[in-house]
Amino acid sequence: MPVAVRAHAKINLDLRVLGTRVDGFHELRTVFQALALHDTITCVPRPGPLAIECDTAGVPLDGGNLVWKAADVLWRSIRRLGPPRDVLIRLDKRIPVQAGLGGGSANAAATLLALVKLWRVPVRPSQLTDIAATHGADVPFSLSGGTALGLGRGDEVYPLADLPRHWIVLVIPGFGVSSADAYKWYDEERDLGRGPSPREPQHVPGPWPPRAAQMINDLEAPIARHHPEIDQMKLALRRVGALAAAMSGSGSTVFGLFQRRKDAVSAVTRLSGAGWRV
Repeated sequence: MPVAVRAHAKINLDLRVLGTRVDGFHELRTVFQALALHDTITCVPRPGPLAIECDTAGVPLDGGNLVWKAADVLWRSIRRLGPPRDVLIRLDKRIPVQAGLGGGSANAAATLLALVKLWRVPVRPSQLTDIAATHGADVPFSLSGGTALGLGRGDEVYPLADLPRHWIVLVIPGFGVSSADAYKWYDEERDLGRGPSPREPQHVPGPWPPRAAQMINDLEAPIARHHPEIDQMKLALRRVGALAAAMSGSGSTVFGLFQRRKDAVSAVTRLSGAGWRV
């Protein structure tokens, strides 16, 4: 039978860059939060080579997709010969691409979970986490979701107490930002001696100490210097009543927190004429 798994988007309630590691990656401390917004991965058994189907323009349907890479690594980890086969993976996309919402990572994690069930792979959670970490820093978090602290490259994940329920308004501009560009711009500013520009701490209502998640993103200022629209979107969200607003991950999505659904719906209506996807 086909196996369907939801792949949930995420936001970064807080993201600090602590330095550069010996492996060339950046040392991070971030607070992840999964959202109800999700893609759906459906793995359908059928004879023939592995194939991916997706109706969303611009999504690769070959080895360039993390879904393909996840299937390939799992296939090899169970010592099957040749390229992966006998499964069709359908990808129903709702998470915007290259938006800092972890869509590709979530898809890879959901593919692993679906194929483990479809192929009846006897795998321990720690083994699956190790496999997930080979595909990107956000993939281990996407296996479990919820609210979590991410350390290292973001791939060392520790569950946190869940926040009270909030409604999130996402504002997505007409441009994307690659992670490579985001960290390159951050490094350029650091090398010029600027360091991360100070950002005003924002209070996130929840069970943690106030310093745990102040909705500060160290990548935000360097990206906003290349794309001033980031700051315009934050200001627009605050003006329509968001408790706090910040850029997620490496952008380009900016999100606002609302405690009541009706306030979030009102914000969507008021922002929808500004030329952004809301």
